[in-house]
Amino acid sequence: MRNRNAEPFRGRNVVLVLGALAAQSHALSLHLPRSTPSMYLSKPISAIKRALTVGRRQSSSPNSSNDTANLWVVDSLYEGQNFYDEWDFFDYADPTNGMVDYVDRETAFKEGLAYVTPDNKIVMKVDNTTVLKAGEFRKSVRIQTKKRYNGGLFIIDIERAPHACSAWPAFWTVGPNWPHGGEIDIFEGVHESTKNQATFHTASGCKITNPQNFTGNLVSDDCSHDYGGLGCGLINDSVASFGAPFNAVGGGVFATRWDDDGVWGWFFHRSTIPRDITNNTPNPKNWGKPTVLLSPDSCPPRKFFWDHVIVFDITLCGDLGGPTYATSGCPGTCAEQVMTPSVYNNASWSVNYVHVFRNSKVLGSIPSSAHATSRPLDTTFLFWTLLFACWAWRSFRAVLKN
Repeated sequence: MRNRNAEPFRGRNVVLVLGALAAQSHALSLHLPRSTPSMYLSKPISAIKRALTVGRRQSSSPNSSNDTANLWVVDSLYEGQNFYDEWDFFDYADPTNGMVDYVDRETAFKEGLAYVTPDNKIVMKVDNTTVLKAGEFRKSVRIQTKKRYNGGLFIIDIERAPHACSAWPAFWTVGPNWPHGGEIDIFEGVHESTKNQATFHTASGCKITNPQNFTGNLVSDDCSHDYGGLGCGLINDSVASFGAPFNAVGGGVFATRWDDDGVWGWFFHRSTIPRDITNNTPNPKNWGKPTVLLSPDSCPPRKFFWDHVIVFDITLCGDLGGPTYATSGCPGTCAEQVMTPSVYNNASWSVNYVHVFRNSKVLGSIPSSAHATSRPLDTTFLFWTLLFACWAWRSFRAVLKN
């Protein structure tokens, strides 16, 4: 005869066991694949073995890669109406001996040489209204970030870039004690050139090697300042990466990756900008062969580059624009151009943004199809969850037998 006083106790056990199973099943569902067979719960012991096998297979799946464990997360977003808040105006004599008078923040805003348009375009320009006398310098703008960087992924979206006979615009990064600390010229050219030139300037001992690994045309492979300060340069293979043709197609994006694996550079015309860039989830591994690549084997980044600020400038003539003027196809002399304001009607930047990302290491592998949206199966958690399920199942059956 059954003890009637045991009936309520048995009922409570059934409720407790069923509740525990439900809770564990819910937790388990968060970790198991969507296609988990029902046998995982009907045969608890074999479930543990099968689930751990699934876990091992998932972690070694060809769709998972340790390469994608390096995620690029936002560091700095320079954009919009507050763009200039994080930049300093350089108002000293031009270190490259250009015929410019770099103005301070107040002057730049007052005279319309720096501003942000209502639709958030960042504009910097050369004065194009003042007639100068021979030998006088023309007002221009040079700015640099308040923050310094020791690596990162630097992405700039340029809608329009300066070009003019005598103009020498650049977007670049530089350390505190040139050439020690290095310089990375991302966007640079002179006069009415149509091809961008990327250049590295360093102390002695840095070279570009393995040209088969990048698409740019190598000008010089020695980055040392010892050879007239020329550095090692690569000319973009696109005829619309600088000047009037660049502006005519709506500009584009320049992306520079700087980390322990080297310094890499890519250029994308407006129509070919990768979606991961426009979505602020950049993944350089998807971008193909770079235009520029400075290998750590021949130039360890930590040795040659540190504490960089980001710089925009537009100088005139100077150490590069002056010597190259005679072969530029421009009229007269470089100094004569500086006197005439209308020469500089196109000598202005219109930039959508500058974004900087930092490399965030993630432990374990991440499915390449998910890229930072999925996580690998936690087999330790799964083991204990299924072990509990096994115990709960046997307890439930024992209660029913009583």
